[in-house]
Amino acid sequence: MSGSGDSPLVFTGREGCVLNTAHLALVLPWATGCVWSHCLLQKAESVNSTAEALGCRLRARRKRCRSSLVFTLLQGKRSPMAQLGAVVAVAASFFCASLFSAVHKIEEGHIGVYYRGGALLTSTSGPGFHLMLPFITSYKSVQTTLQTDEVKNVPCGTSGGVMIYFDRIEVVNFLVPHAVYDIVKNYTADYDKALIFNKIHHELNQFCSVHTLQEVYIELFDQIDENLKLALQQDLTSMAPGLVIQAVRVTKPNIPEAIRRNYELMESEKTKLLIAAQKQKVVEKEAETERKKALIEAEKVAQVAEITFGQKVMEKETEKRISEIEDAAFLAREKAKADAECYTAMKIAEANKLKLTPEYLQLMKYKAIASNSKIYFGKDIPNMFMDSAGGVGKQFEGLADKLSFVLEDEPMEADSEN
Repeated sequence: MSGSGDSPLVFTGREGCVLNTAHLALVLPWATGCVWSHCLLQKAESVNSTAEALGCRLRARRKRCRSSLVFTLLQGKRSPMAQLGAVVAVAASFFCASLFSAVHKIEEGHIGVYYRGGALLTSTSGPGFHLMLPFITSYKSVQTTLQTDEVKNVPCGTSGGVMIYFDRIEVVNFLVPHAVYDIVKNYTADYDKALIFNKIHHELNQFCSVHTLQEVYIELFDQIDENLKLALQQDLTSMAPGLVIQAVRVTKPNIPEAIRRNYELMESEKTKLLIAAQKQKVVEKEAETERKKALIEAEKVAQVAEITFGQKVMEKETEKRISEIEDAAFLAREKAKADAECYTAMKIAEANKLKLTPEYLQLMKYKAIASNSKIYFGKDIPNMFMDSAGGVGKQFEGLADKLSFVLEDEPMEADSEN
């Protein structure tokens, strides 16, 4: 035992404690199995009366445990109070351990199933905190949401005897909550091993055994996942109702290296052939495009010419219709004008017939004579006055006739001017 004189703590090795009379009592029951290497012990001279009654506290550092352990050091003769404290401490520790073991939590998307003495209980529990009998009842959490099971390195022999391996097969599935108890009872909580993993091996080998390597590796590879899904779901519907296969994803299988090189060479040649065929199609398409382009251009020119010709025809027809309309309008105007002049002349003639009565003509004759500023008399003017009254009258009548002719012409000239 060693330690400084000023420190109240004394180092002691695992061989024992002070005076080799101390024994250790475990306070934390879940630390069982931990090995302590050394401890720090409070010096006897620093222990007060209460510490003497209850015992010295000892903290040990373990080798293989994470949490520190607290031990109680009991020395020499113990008082009844110290014994009672030790019993209470042990009881409290047991109670805490029991409570810790009884309380458990079920995560969302899981269903809890319970075992007692190895037997599956009929009761299940949903998400949340729950209680169970400590140290007697155990539980397992079964997932009911969508999950993905991976089956790795699955061997498969083709009908030709070639052994190939599928690196990974993913099975997406979910378990209906009401079917949890029946499936766990029949296939345990690890039901996916019996119902999915083993079944994948069986169905995949069944598929490979009746198909060649060419079919499995290339021709029918896109059908493997769908065939596996249908086969799994068909068996699960009868064996484990409530377990639903959502999808199956299969990776490309690994084949022998020599065969793989041959396939790569074959794919290379096939690719070259496809490239040549595509080039030929491109050339044909280009020629077809040029031909269609020329045809479209010719059709375009023909359509433009047709449209231009149609436009010219329409223009001529429009001009013809305009000329016909103008001629008809001019003819109508001239006809209307002639009709108007004829009508005017007729009306003037009718008016003159009503106006030029003998009395009016006689009056106008006298007015005409009276309007002359000069009157010549004599026998050398025979056309004007005669000696007899009758001769003079005849001269006046001739003058009146001339006057009536002038009066008839004046309204017509005025009308034409209008």
